[in-house]
Amino acid sequence: MKNNVNYTDLRNAFEFVSSGSPSQHNAYICIGTGAIYWTSNLHELEEVVPEELASSDCYIAIPHKNDFKLGQQLALAFINQELPYEYNFVASLFRRRGAYRRFKELLQSQGVLEGWYAFEADASDAALLNWCADNEIKLVDTP
Repeated sequence: MKNNVNYTDLRNAFEFVSSGSPSQHNAYICIGTGAIYWTSNLHELEEVVPEELASSDCYIAIPHKNDFKLGQQLALAFINQELPYEYNFVASLFRRRGAYRRFKELLQSQGVLEGWYAFEADASDAALLNWCADNEIKLVDTP
């Protein structure tokens, strides 16, 4: 049985993991204590972490948003829902560098940027809650 994990801490760790490319930043939940450990391949963090973090069955790696398809696919789902007439244009944005900047500029110009942030947060919360259920992680402080 896994110990309780604070959802706010889990969500913050998920955001950290997802803030870079997959495997740039990592976070792990200790099954025995519910503690979350953060690591980074880009920045030296002050946190002391167990040496066996990535290789032991005592820890579960917190997924990256790409593991939940919360990147381009989610953006296109939002566009399909809110601005379907811009779908082909937005799809073309994702074929070039700087896609998210241009995507957010479009959303801002159309007055739906805040709606995107809420849509993205809801999708992230739903995906994380499902992931926790699949991994038998008990949560406290759930949304």
